[in-house]
Amino acid sequence: MAKIVAICATTHHPFYYKTSKMGNDEAPPFAEVWIEKVTNYRETLTQARPDVLVMIGSDHFHQLWLNAMPQFLVGNAPFYDANYYNEAREFGLPQLLLRGDVELGNFILEKGLEIGFDLAFSNELRVDHSITCPIFTIRPEADLPIVPIYTNIFAPPLPQPKRFVDLGIAIRNIVEEWPSDKRVAIIGTGHLSLELGGPRQFGPHGPDPEFDAKAVEWISKGMINEALAEVTLESLHKPGNATHGFMDFMLMMGVAKGQVADYADTLDLFHTMEAYFTWYPEGD
Repeated sequence: MAKIVAICATTHHPFYYKTSKMGNDEAPPFAEVWIEKVTNYRETLTQARPDVLVMIGSDHFHQLWLNAMPQFLVGNAPFYDANYYNEAREFGLPQLLLRGDVELGNFILEKGLEIGFDLAFSNELRVDHSITCPIFTIRPEADLPIVPIYTNIFAPPLPQPKRFVDLGIAIRNIVEEWPSDKRVAIIGTGHLSLELGGPRQFGPHGPDPEFDAKAVEWISKGMINEALAEVTLESLHKPGNATHGFMDFMLMMGVAKGQVADYADTLDLFHTMEAYFTWYPEGD
């Protein structure tokens, strides 16, 4: 059976790639510590020596739109074009061609049906920065095959927070049943409190530091029940108008099955809290 060698949950700040490429004369004052934290975090995946990456993210209305919006979608293609024109224009992200793992994608889809998750799929998926930003930060070689899984955090009606947790548990169980000798890392990206286009955007820190502190504690200590007791679709509007992306972190808490994180770190940037968590399921 496949072995899950690492579970990683991280933010996906689209400006990190560009910032990391700047010279000392043009880099912002927080660049050095940001790069150091990402470099340290990257090592938590490198040491796990994965063969394939299951990547959880959310399409930012690039390929998926209101004419057909799946709640949960599995990419099932041999290759994935990555990043869009506006991401290159605004964030300086390069285009990528990523390999897929169709065998694992098929297995997730088939087993999902067996256990009550009727997952949508796409054989022609193009992925955006929710998938590529964690690749730039923790696997910049972009040399491993991926299985992308998209969640709907943008277009109401949204799945309930508990459904995200349940899907995380299901993904963990399915991957562990995969009849393969491959080493799998499951990587998910979301964010903490976040404001996009609203009055609290680009403040000195995330729009709701109190929520961020609670969220970091929930994630790092595996406090699934405590998070579910407080987080609702309605409550997530309060910390910032785009905070529903926290549900992808809740999905990753489900993947970790309440385990305390083996690695946890944060960085309070000018408008958001960056966060980095890693679990080793077998205590490696």
